[in-house]
Amino acid sequence: MANVNKYRGTIAILTGGGDVPGLNPAIRGVTIRALREGYRVIGLRRGWGGIIEIVRDSKADNSLCYFDLTEYQVNKAARVGGTFLHTSRTRPSTVRKENVPEHLKEQYNQDMNDLTPEVLKNLDWLGVDYLVPIGGDDTLSYGVRLAREGVKVVAIPKTMDNDVPGTDYCIGFSTCVTRTINLANDLRTSAGSHERFLVMEVFGRYAGFTAMLPTMAGAANRCVIPEYKFNMEHLCQLMSEDRAKNPSHYSVVLVSEGAMFEGGEMVFEGEERDAYGHAKLGGIGSIVASQLKKLSPKYNRGRRVNVIDQKLGYTVRGGSPDAIDSIVPMAYGNLALDLILDGLHGRLVVLRNGRYDNLPLEVVTSTKKLVNVRRYYNMERLRPNYARMEMTPLFMITSDE
Repeated sequence: MANVNKYRGTIAILTGGGDVPGLNPAIRGVTIRALREGYRVIGLRRGWGGIIEIVRDSKADNSLCYFDLTEYQVNKAARVGGTFLHTSRTRPSTVRKENVPEHLKEQYNQDMNDLTPEVLKNLDWLGVDYLVPIGGDDTLSYGVRLAREGVKVVAIPKTMDNDVPGTDYCIGFSTCVTRTINLANDLRTSAGSHERFLVMEVFGRYAGFTAMLPTMAGAANRCVIPEYKFNMEHLCQLMSEDRAKNPSHYSVVLVSEGAMFEGGEMVFEGEERDAYGHAKLGGIGSIVASQLKKLSPKYNRGRRVNVIDQKLGYTVRGGSPDAIDSIVPMAYGNLALDLILDGLHGRLVVLRNGRYDNLPLEVVTSTKKLVNVRRYYNMERLRPNYARMEMTPLFMITSDE
């Protein structure tokens, strides 16, 4: 029976990095049982951003930094996408001088500052016994840092790229794949009506899972991914052959935002970098579209093929979660609380080979999770391999090896 009358401690939850559908159900998954087991649960606002801005004074207004979570709040929020705790790409160990909170500027005045000592003091001031960060490898890598500093961390993996090491599944991935398939099916009617190539740029900085799975499901003829540098002439030839075979005279390619041409590098929108050192990706889809149009006469009897160029971007990130991103986050949240109830920490909750489990948190920083190109990607055909799927996980190619 739940220990509703016995105070057992304080759990803090935060969501960092990009928002995805499924974050609110994960927050709910932790909170509902935690409250019934006698824990106080607080939500830290804006990822790691809220915790560095706390003023350690009982008279200070810290309402923009954290607040107590209630059963009513999390039940209501779990029905929608995004994160009601809000998020940011803050990394407390590397805070630029201009981003240091006002009350700390005198003490931290270098071009780049490590505010980890303030984070530790703030968590202690809040009385936090366990910290549950929900995020991708960037957000969770700082969780590893705090765990080494003695904070009791139990982490939940989130990213629509599905590239957190150690787990077959990250919150947000299924909704991303579902939306990509739906949008591809919507856009192909225009591609067919005008007999064009359809180019769709999707998420995937270093890993091509979000391009591979929709292609495997029939959303596209071809896909190009970060793990394999492709030849533009070869892609145009394949797309032209696909278009010629199609009675409606169109073909579709999914382009990961981190995909690269042979001899080329990633394409960025600008020089500015976030707290984790990442410049914003964007533009490879438009370059592929332009090159397809330019090269198409060579493979289409001298006639140019026009192109529909669509960057899916936030259309697959926003909105409500699908069934998997409603169920798995609930399970992850409860798994995290089970670990806390057992007094365990320094763990990452995971799905491996269809089973819920947990691993040491250090797995997040110990390796990279990428598409195994030799096994899953046909480099000649620029599309997934479809053979030998027995004993693979639900999403086949998402298990790191």
